[in-house]
Amino acid sequence: MTSDSVLSALPGSVGVPATGGASTRLMTVRRWLVAALTIGLAASISLSEVVLVALAVTAIFVAPAGSRRVRWPLALPIVAFAVWTIVSALASAQPVDSLRATKPLMWLGVMYVVLHALPDRAAAHRFVTLLFVAVSVVAGFAIVQVMMCPAAHEATGLLRWFFHGCSRARGFFSIYMTLAGVLTPVLITRMPALATVSRRSWWVVPAWLVGVLALGLTYVRGAWLGFATGAGIGALATRRRIAMLAAIVLIAAGASLMLPGVAKRASTLGQFTADDTTRDRLAMMHGGWRMLREHPLTGVGIGQVKRLYPDYAPPEALRHSTSHLHNTPLQILVERGAVGLALWLAVYAAFFVRAGRTLRRIPAAESRDRALVLGVIAAVAAFLVAGLFEYNFGDTEVLFVVNALMSVPFVIDRSLDAAAIPSPS
Repeated sequence: MTSDSVLSALPGSVGVPATGGASTRLMTVRRWLVAALTIGLAASISLSEVVLVALAVTAIFVAPAGSRRVRWPLALPIVAFAVWTIVSALASAQPVDSLRATKPLMWLGVMYVVLHALPDRAAAHRFVTLLFVAVSVVAGFAIVQVMMCPAAHEATGLLRWFFHGCSRARGFFSIYMTLAGVLTPVLITRMPALATVSRRSWWVVPAWLVGVLALGLTYVRGAWLGFATGAGIGALATRRRIAMLAAIVLIAAGASLMLPGVAKRASTLGQFTADDTTRDRLAMMHGGWRMLREHPLTGVGIGQVKRLYPDYAPPEALRHSTSHLHNTPLQILVERGAVGLALWLAVYAAFFVRAGRTLRRIPAAESRDRALVLGVIAAVAAFLVAGLFEYNFGDTEVLFVVNALMSVPFVIDRSLDAAAIPSPS
């Protein structure tokens, strides 16, 4: 029995259908909310939070299209991970403080909110397209931010805020790492579709290149490696794999030639002793393993690394204070122990299995659906690889985007089920 079937049997009011004109108005409101969500995901966490709450409310009154039951894919590993996080918090030396830090667990429900808000495959395509457009616009502003940075000291008011810390592209986010974390999955999701761009959708290519340029200007090497992984997966899974791989190489080479700073930053990859940032990350890993050895099962508790790290940081650490270890699997392991890491990995393993199954179900003729699902699979892989160098699971803006995209294969899967149901004669 799957988690879908288990939870579909639970009683509740979610998905109670409204009738007549009220239902039509609610669906119109929901479409506008989805459009607003794409703007929030690209630029504003506050807007994202408000819209997600509103979409969750509409889920009470608008039943999922093409289905008589509410679906909860990946529910069992997600719930298990959330429960174990609370267990590890209670077992920590500061249980009250650690329990307060579990609040972000509620945002793991973003996938379900978006899944309900997208009634069919057409809505899923619109959502990804709007998100791509919004992120591309933000990427354009981020490029301007860096290119005009020398004049930043002359700016006042809103311009001063926009150009603050403009040596690295950050868009409208507080830090460049968040922009890189948002750009990477969105660009990778869209990449497989580039192989089938038509005259009507020519604009996708320059918009995608703008996003890639902005990603380069963040100078976040972990995001670059995640992007390279996702791009490789997306390219190898398409029919035009050689052309796609060649294009990726040419784009990377062109960016290095156009932006000497990007080439210089890329040259530091693998320099474990000469690069200060890398040396400090290695020191964090050492300190994290020391904490883990003393708390192997339940970990130190979520949010406790900040309190404990000064006591565990090795002498070679450049910083003796940090809120996270700049490595998602290690952070999960240290905070929640071995069981927590196993459950976290189970969430993504289940996603890849389910999304891969959906990809195999899509008819070969439905190239747009196949490209979309493949893009999301590659995007999640890129997110996980980037997480080896940054605690992106703890970056709410990035997690929102990834969780929202993870709903897309399940929307497509639901549409396939609806299409397979014979219409009443």
